[in-house]
Amino acid sequence: MRMKNFLTFMLVFFTIGFAAAQDDLLNQLDAQKPTQKEIAPAAFKGLQICNIQSTKLPAKGEWYMVVSHRFGDLTQGLNNFFGFDSADTKIGGIYGVTNWLSLGASRQTYNKTYELTAKYKFANQIESGFPVTIVGYNTMDINSALKTAVYPKLKFTDRLAFSSQLLISRKFSDSFSFEVAPIYVHKNLFYDSFEQKNQYFLGAGARYKLSKRLSVNLDYAARMILIEGFVSPYHNPVSVGLDIETGGHVFQLVVSNSQPMNDVAVFSNATGTWNGGSLYFGFNMYRVF
Repeated sequence: MRMKNFLTFMLVFFTIGFAAAQDDLLNQLDAQKPTQKEIAPAAFKGLQICNIQSTKLPAKGEWYMVVSHRFGDLTQGLNNFFGFDSADTKIGGIYGVTNWLSLGASRQTYNKTYELTAKYKFANQIESGFPVTIVGYNTMDINSALKTAVYPKLKFTDRLAFSSQLLISRKFSDSFSFEVAPIYVHKNLFYDSFEQKNQYFLGAGARYKLSKRLSVNLDYAARMILIEGFVSPYHNPVSVGLDIETGGHVFQLVVSNSQPMNDVAVFSNATGTWNGGSLYFGFNMYRVF
């Protein structure tokens, strides 16, 4: 009987000791686990700020249908029915190939332009870690309005124009986000002495959240290299917008001094000004599937 009690005591003792040791080992393993880094929420709700691209990308497998519109010159008043008599339209699609890469294509009425795009993420803003999100963006335009009757020696490559952009954003708070964007534009063919083959810009954009579904946006791009004595009829693009978030899409109202919506023309061919010149009202609508 004594031996039985002794064996029972030893079994209970070792069981308790093993359980305690197991708990200590698990606690040590938990303490050694690397803390998972949390990616900060997207700095912008829309794929664009106004005209400039934001650092937001579609998720893998998402399809975005894009419809954008810019009416004619607001400042002409009733003579142009506040821009409704003439407008540029863009329609296209964007597909999230992976969570870090999206590809897009669109057709625009300006110069009957076909625009192909690629957007790819280099880094995410990490909470209590890496301070910014970095995204690359490239476009290739095909100007299908050019005619061989006007340009007898026209080649396909003459129709092409390109932009390369590095988008760097930071979400400073739940309400405020900011982005800077070095931009390079190249045109294989340009129309007049007022244009240049290679142009460089520094863009910037911001978003301020007004409510759960509303935010006000602003973007701007400045030419960085100016030739002495060169006077251009084109101006730095400035745009103001309002984001409206609904069930399946972001609807953006935009007022800009640029009527074209393809990136090359937005940066290099903005004809309006905010101090008494032409202004263009319109919208961007992104519907996700």
